[in-house]
Amino acid sequence: MTIPQSFIQELLTRVDVVDIVGRYVQLKKGGANFMGLCPFHGEKSPSFSVSPAKQFYHCFGCGKNGNAISFLMDHAGMGFVEAVQDLAQSVGLQVPDDDISPHEKERAAAARQKQATLNDVLEKAADAYRRHLRESQRAIGYFKGRGVSGAVAKRYGLGYAPEGWRSLASVFPSYDDPLLEESGLVIVNDEDGGKRYDRFRDRVMFPIRNVKGEHIGFGGRVLGDDKPKYLNSPETPVFHKGRELYGLFEARTAIREAGYALVTEGYMDVVALAQLGFPNAVATLGTACTPEHVQKLLRFTDAVVFSFDGDNAGRRAARKALDGALPHATDTRSIKFLFLPAEHDPDSFIRDHGTDAFARHVGDAMPLSRFLVESASEGCDLATAEGRAHMASNARPLWTALPDGVLKRQLLGELAELTQLNARDLSDLWGQAAARDGLRAAHHAPPQRHQPRPAPDDAPSWDAPPEADGWQPHSESAGPAYDPGYGSYGNQGGYGGQSSYGGPGSSKPPFRKGGDWKSGGNWKKRDKDAPWPPQPRLPRTPAMGRADHAARLLLSHMAFLEELTHEDHTTLSAQPAPHGPLFAWLEAQFHEHGPLAWAVLRESLRDHECEALAVKVMTGSHAQTEGELHELRLELRDLLSRMQIEDIKEQQKVLVLQVAQDPSALERYRALAEKRKELEQIALKPA
Repeated sequence: MTIPQSFIQELLTRVDVVDIVGRYVQLKKGGANFMGLCPFHGEKSPSFSVSPAKQFYHCFGCGKNGNAISFLMDHAGMGFVEAVQDLAQSVGLQVPDDDISPHEKERAAAARQKQATLNDVLEKAADAYRRHLRESQRAIGYFKGRGVSGAVAKRYGLGYAPEGWRSLASVFPSYDDPLLEESGLVIVNDEDGGKRYDRFRDRVMFPIRNVKGEHIGFGGRVLGDDKPKYLNSPETPVFHKGRELYGLFEARTAIREAGYALVTEGYMDVVALAQLGFPNAVATLGTACTPEHVQKLLRFTDAVVFSFDGDNAGRRAARKALDGALPHATDTRSIKFLFLPAEHDPDSFIRDHGTDAFARHVGDAMPLSRFLVESASEGCDLATAEGRAHMASNARPLWTALPDGVLKRQLLGELAELTQLNARDLSDLWGQAAARDGLRAAHHAPPQRHQPRPAPDDAPSWDAPPEADGWQPHSESAGPAYDPGYGSYGNQGGYGGQSSYGGPGSSKPPFRKGGDWKSGGNWKKRDKDAPWPPQPRLPRTPAMGRADHAARLLLSHMAFLEELTHEDHTTLSAQPAPHGPLFAWLEAQFHEHGPLAWAVLRESLRDHECEALAVKVMTGSHAQTEGELHELRLELRDLLSRMQIEDIKEQQKVLVLQVAQDPSALERYRALAEKRKELEQIALKPA
């Protein structure tokens, strides 16, 4: 979805950043601005300023700043489009979406309306469950027995679903409303004449909210010994277990303040940890941790600690969490695994040993790299060649899932040492195994049926035996030659100027009978070793600048944007048009959609001001970016370093002229010289 810049500008003039920030931060008037505690880092005295005149926020402590859209993206974890839609809805604007069909518009509007309606239904049920909790001494006694205070219960919106089959009938005017079934609150028994009854009965209730604070589902725990012990809402249009985390809405600020997210296994773990001084805890919703869970957490922090029980079930859950975390384990992120003694969960451990002991366990948690090696080695006798080979086989899919970088290369060396091979040999063996897997998959894939392109009317009959035409060429009047293998006409140079016979790089056709083409189009006898006529030269590709190369790499591998520093983004955005606007557009697309393939980006660029530049850098032989991702990352790093060196040189020229009038210019010149020296050392390092 492409949102016009003009609409973004109009939207920012309609919304008040003070109101938007005020939803999440307690603000007080201080002069011309409003002040509050920064939601992006822990602080005791307010340094977070919101300017109604500039419609901008800025933290003097951590430097975080932006407008209403960026605040919702950074603090509430929304995507760009989601943040724009949220703001537009608050001021009664319709987000333009002219790039989709009327049918798609109607369907999207209906889906948004359905989501809002289901959220309202679930919120109404949550209010009722909270009221029932105040009236049930039995449910209150359960929470008190677990050490939960009234303040924590209020923060997490805890409630109680009373006994009885149809208690929600007193909450909603129509118990037969289809929305009650669609939201997962009511079960319809089709085998019993469509009889309806409440899904949650005699359970303490844990409302599940998305990062915007909207109710999307519930978890319920029995007070006795009934089964199942825990019951979750089913999958609905607003609730997907594989994407949502319990407690993330409540833990967002605490995660930033603590510097990490603590992932546990259950609702009560989250609530108990919040009560005991760890409000940065979240939990998966009765399902294994998925890559989507990890990606959502990493929007709020670069450090995640998974906490599991030390029993076999906990180890299995940790192994699944490892699979979910591996694709996101970049060099700048910390992902660890905490295993408690088998007899403890986080709640019981803290009560027995105290918060300091638990905090030490969190700090000493097992790094992802070590857990990967342990998982690969499990059940393998590394004292034998067979055991080491088995370990290498186990490690290959885990190592392959890691993103390219220093961590991945270090682990290759460590795994190679354990297998008593050198890293190159192990890498080659894994590469061969991957190739075999690919061939095996292709062999078992269903055959593809290709419809041959019909031959032109003047083409010869290829069904006739060779003797029928004696391999005679067409006469000039018969039209261009037809190549059945490529379906091309009159193109001896083939695709890209290469021979259309035998594929790229071939110099002779596969079928010859003692003759060769001559300029008149007739056969002539020639010596079989005589050279073929020279092929026409390919047109020279225009010289590409550093900004072009950087654009090529980022358009080909959009995920590289995630690894760039703030200085890198500034350097790219500051490039003269059209390069600077292209980099800015690409970054906005990344924030909105995540990494996209070039084919998708190409369609998004239709009629965009940067379309011509993007097509230019992605067209021609220079646009090929095949190769090791690590090498391509190094290439991009080198380009950015050299671009920053050129920027520094220009700044130094200006400072030299200012030294006579401004003595401080000399200090700035020296600081830039140091920075330039560091960048030049990076640029000179061999790949």
